[in-house]
Amino acid sequence: MTPDAGLLLPRELDERLGLNMLMGRPHSDPRTGHNRQFPLQDLFRQSIYSRLAGYEDTNDAERLAEDPTFRMLASRERRETSVALTSTLHWFETEVLVDEQNDQGLARLNAELVQREATGIRRVTLDIDSSESPVHGAQEQSAYNGHFESVCYHPLFVFNQDGDCLAATLRPGNVHSADGWEEVLLPVIDRGRDRGQTVVVRADAAFALPALYGALERRGVAYAIRLPANDVLERAVEDLLTRPRGRPSHAPLVRCRSFQYQAASWDRPRRVIAKVEHHLGELFPRVGFIVTTLTGTNRAVIHFYNQRGTAEQWIKEGKAATHWTRLSCHRFRANEIRLLLGVIAYNLGNLLRRLVLPLALQSWSLTSLQQRLFKTGGRLIRHARYFILQLAESYLTSTLFRRILRRIERLAWHPT
Repeated sequence: MTPDAGLLLPRELDERLGLNMLMGRPHSDPRTGHNRQFPLQDLFRQSIYSRLAGYEDTNDAERLAEDPTFRMLASRERRETSVALTSTLHWFETEVLVDEQNDQGLARLNAELVQREATGIRRVTLDIDSSESPVHGAQEQSAYNGHFESVCYHPLFVFNQDGDCLAATLRPGNVHSADGWEEVLLPVIDRGRDRGQTVVVRADAAFALPALYGALERRGVAYAIRLPANDVLERAVEDLLTRPRGRPSHAPLVRCRSFQYQAASWDRPRRVIAKVEHHLGELFPRVGFIVTTLTGTNRAVIHFYNQRGTAEQWIKEGKAATHWTRLSCHRFRANEIRLLLGVIAYNLGNLLRRLVLPLALQSWSLTSLQQRLFKTGGRLIRHARYFILQLAESYLTSTLFRRILRRIERLAWHPT
């Protein structure tokens, strides 16, 4: 018996996207002789799918080793025995993958997995944002962060407009929100430009840096980045700060203005858009500024920037569904690997959601997918020459299962 039979759906998707081929590329394997009971591909899949099913720690491998679904997810020879126990899986994540070659290969695998179906997409919007990963011990490079008011790590993420996490890196807890943006953002931009895609970048005020503006402009990348308010900017919209006379409406009164502005640290003037909102019952208006190279109308640029908030929602999904903030290892490098494994599991679930699920299900969160699709009961029946996995009908009905499988089969596969 198994509670996770719905994981067969993302397993079919990863075959279609060529994940097995990506995992089969050269990796550093420290094992010698005949001590190779579990192929690295099986250990990798077990790490990814346990996170996708919501198991947040390798301790769960003690029970999952005999689970029929996880045996079916592995290679054919493992189906008659068991998958790895906690000790083996922990060794794989904290000893094998921390090798520099494997660490870099894991980041490339994540990027190529997302880009497998990106052929033909001409415009990519990138959202860069940081987040908090609380720790509860003496992990290496963890530190108190005054903004989050906790001892934590401070990871940095880059998402596209479809919610795929294109890059992620773990950082010490006390670094600035934009620290290390070059190593994370610029390679993603360069890969997109190499594919002939038009790239646009959105970010909050923490990334309002002249060096960032210059790097994007040299690459011909448009951007919309929030600016911290200052006296010079507020004087430019001083006449908009006073509420018009008359009875205030229940809907916010929104007024916009565009003007050229050059800060002391800038090498040239840039377009700044101001947004002033007067809300019923509030004495002072809400004022925001955006620096941008986009050429649309003021309201169009503001509407485009406001969609950046979805990146924060995707970070929350990764935390809740794949537990990528559970970084309980002592070593910083091992925790970085755990973060990347959680990101790959998140991306696989997000690709399943937006590529093959019916339209009515694409609005579900990853947590809902876990509870309604992946957490489907099943029974494995073994015959002499084949296996049958019978699924209980709940949210995942036989009709929906067949429908999703047909959508997976119709996906175009682009080997790289």
